[in-house]
Amino acid sequence: MYAWIFRNLPGPLWMRILLSLLLVAAAVLLLMEYVFPWLSQFNPLTDSTIGVTE
Repeated sequence: MYAWIFRNLPGPLWMRILLSLLLVAAAVLLLMEYVFPWLSQFNPLTDSTIGVTE
């Protein structure tokens, strides 16, 4: 899959490397800003039971 993306990017090798890095950075930013915070509400591991008095 990654080879297919790299082959289909336009330009010379240096531009394809730069575009690949930009795509990776955009994917990481998207995950960190939107996807992971949304998923954290469904994660039971963040629920603390220490110090809870009922």
